[in-house]
Amino acid sequence: MKKQTYYSNGKLLLTGEYLILKGAESLALPTQFGQDMSVQPIEQSKIYWKSYGEKGGVWFQTVFNFPLQDARATNRVEERLLQLLRQAQNQNPNFLTNNQGYKITTRLDFPRNWGLGTSSTLINNLAQWAEINPFQLLHNTMGGSGYDVACAGSNTPIHYKLEGEKAIVSDTFFNPKAFKDNLFFVHLNIKQDSQKEVQKFLDQKNDFSREVAEISQLTNLIERATTIQEFAEYIKVHEEIMGFILRRNPVQKVFFKDYFGQIKSLGAWGGDFIIATGNADTPKYFKKKGFEKVLLYKDMVL
Repeated sequence: MKKQTYYSNGKLLLTGEYLILKGAESLALPTQFGQDMSVQPIEQSKIYWKSYGEKGGVWFQTVFNFPLQDARATNRVEERLLQLLRQAQNQNPNFLTNNQGYKITTRLDFPRNWGLGTSSTLINNLAQWAEINPFQLLHNTMGGSGYDVACAGSNTPIHYKLEGEKAIVSDTFFNPKAFKDNLFFVHLNIKQDSQKEVQKFLDQKNDFSREVAEISQLTNLIERATTIQEFAEYIKVHEEIMGFILRRNPVQKVFFKDYFGQIKSLGAWGGDFIIATGNADTPKYFKKKGFEKVLLYKDMVL
């Protein structure tokens, strides 16, 4: 057997955060940053696993003996990895069953605290290797809407919707060519626990049917926006709706009241990236506020 390499893209959820779990139509963007995974067969009946960060340093490594069902985790990362490997075996009974050993190396090309999908890119890479359904692997382990896994395997922006537990994924024509240079992604340098934030939202026990319809409509309007003014107005309304649902003030009202453009949170509110409409002065504004990582749309989105 030869060495095999798999690659998956990172993700950004432009519309529908939280309400995506209630069936809202959402717009998601695969990023130019992602994670690769190389699988090298070896003679020993073990799995040697090593994960590298974007600067080349090892952030995780472990060794598993066969059979995997008898392996024991010593930390949370090992526990999650074993869970994924065992579920992959459940989905494909022919996967990792002959005690063939492997040296597995993963490499991120983005910082782990960016929130672009360290887990979703891993899940998609594992699914490719095991020849299984990545959405089922996600559902039976970590859970979530699955838009991140859809982005991991897509090379274009996607329109994403959940119908029950079924993911409806389609390519979208979203391409803000006319105003790409006026869109910026700013990292807030605050890592959110997305699963915790999502659970807090779900604990409200509301169906939010009206808001789901409104966000779905906004998703379609944003996909069709032809000017930066239209785009800015739509994301402003989106923020107001989500702020009402989450009972929180939008990030612009809290931290950037004096900003001249329009700002929208992405993913779990309060962490990771925001998107901002702006101009050549935008990077200077945010860097003056202490936010050093400001990326143009064209440098972030695939």
